Amino acid sequence: MTVAPPRALIFLLVTIFIDTVGFGIIIPVLPRLLMQLLDGSLSTAALYGGWLMFLFSALQFLSAPVLGNLSDHFGRRPVLLGSLAAFSADFVLMGLAPTIGWLFLGRALSGVFSATYVVASAYVADLTAPAQRAKSFGLMGAAWGLGFVVGPAIGGLLGDANPRLPFFVAAGLAAVNVVYGYFVLPESLAPANRRPFALKRANPIGAFRQMRRYPLVIGLLGALFLYHIAHDANPSTWTYVTMAKFDWTPRDIGLSMSFVGLCAALVQGLAVGPVVKRLGERRAMLGGFALFTISFLGYAFATSGWMMYFWIVPFSFGTIAGIAANSLLSQQVPANQQGELQGAVSSLRSITACIAPLMMTGLFSYFTSPAAPFRFPGASFFAASVLTLIALVLVVGVLRRQPAL
Repeated sequence: MTVAPPRALIFLLVTIFIDTVGFGIIIPVLPRLLMQLLDGSLSTAALYGGWLMFLFSALQFLSAPVLGNLSDHFGRRPVLLGSLAAFSADFVLMGLAPTIGWLFLGRALSGVFSATYVVASAYVADLTAPAQRAKSFGLMGAAWGLGFVVGPAIGGLLGDANPRLPFFVAAGLAAVNVVYGYFVLPESLAPANRRPFALKRANPIGAFRQMRRYPLVIGLLGALFLYHIAHDANPSTWTYVTMAKFDWTPRDIGLSMSFVGLCAALVQGLAVGPVVKRLGERRAMLGGFALFTISFLGYAFATSGWMMYFWIVPFSFGTIAGIAANSLLSQQVPANQQGELQGAVSSLRSITACIAPLMMTGLFSYFTSPAAPFRFPGASFFAASVLTLIALVLVVGVLRRQPAL
């Protein structure tokens, strides 16, 4: 197994960091921008925000297996750098959007080219021994967490002045990273481990069919389906719920999301390796599911803003579940299918990201509207808790049928 130069691994972490900054930087200002473009209420903005996330995820669902398979054929480097360049242009387009239609076009293009995490995960799998992958994926999670510290904070501060300004800052960061990566990123996939591109495999159905040969993979993907729908209650409705329940401003939202990112970075950067080493991937997953279930209940029934901060801590430890699952999944397939596996995982993630925004923003919109039988802004978080509990039960069953070797 080859060893990546430190600068290449640093670039991957920087890439994930910048991607997350770019994603997080717009979240605190998106409701305000939508309300401006639509001249509507917060409930209306939430519905359109859900459709924006749906569009992004639907196109990501279709494109991720294609890009994952392309990286198995051409290598990780060209696909990764191309995606970053497209992201930079896309943020400019969204920042300039004069109508809601242009904003939707921008999110559509983002979904098509959103291959960075897929290919970065395959890159790590190329160059990391199976026993070390949980730690490496944890570092990627830490980079994501740090991005979520910086992104929402910047977005909240800049958004108070102009809701469009964060989009241009995100575009600049992505462009700088493309230039940096061009000079420091080597190719990780050896020619001997490449395979021909096949269109019949470069689609979500083809990717999942290939995974059927691995029973544990299919079983875990089923559990992760529910887990990710639940997880996306946070990015889908955190802004709207906290505005409705606590009258938070973009600055308040940005600070709270930065705290989420800080906790996630600390847990994933410092705790994942020791926890997985001590407990193993299987027990770490179960513990993470349990913490998610409890934390979402806490979010749903919080009566004061400080309570949201309190529940962020166990929620952050719950993220170990996803990292442990990804590590376990990567150990089930050979080297020349890592890109395909990550494409399948990303497609599953995209399916759930299509469902979750519409489901969660719909619950929020309904339970904050005059038609609701009672007012319950935290309905989306309650639903997430129930889904995570079901996923926990399913994982227990899957692992019992596939005992550890």
